[in-house]
Amino acid sequence: MNEITQLAADLGRRLQVLNAHVSTAESCTGGGIAEAITRVAGSSAWFEAGYVTYSNRQKTQQLNVPAELFTQVGAVSREVVEAMVQGAQRNSHARFAVAVSGIAGPDGGSPSKPVGTVWLAWGVGDAVFAECRHFPGNRDEVRRQTVKAALEGLLLHADGEISNQG
Repeated sequence: MNEITQLAADLGRRLQVLNAHVSTAESCTGGGIAEAITRVAGSSAWFEAGYVTYSNRQKTQQLNVPAELFTQVGAVSREVVEAMVQGAQRNSHARFAVAVSGIAGPDGGSPSKPVGTVWLAWGVGDAVFAECRHFPGNRDEVRRQTVKAALEGLLLHADGEISNQG
């Protein structure tokens, strides 16, 4: 079992302990996080929905991201991934969610947001956590590292919820 599949399987076990579901809102990974999760047999017990919102229009239409954010801060920003994760939770009724938006390359980067810049956000109940990461490598490597970071963050937050129950 590869590392990403193992992370997804570990996430599933924790979500089952919590009797919770997860949803994904993805841009630069194009559904890769949802694919990793659904690669795990039995994931239908804890995976709720995956939103692949590559265009800004779909981020607004499917996840209720305010359209003005794209001109104010850009699609690759804290504000947009926070809105994406909240939209995924609201629409799917999942307790946990993750959202990603980034520049996987090879084009699209700028001095302020170079290729490899990815914003991630995790929703846990009403709380939202976001961080910006800079991943090295080519397009495939940036996407793979983003999927891994998204799953690691979900595990971290699930573990926190399990600790809070004890």
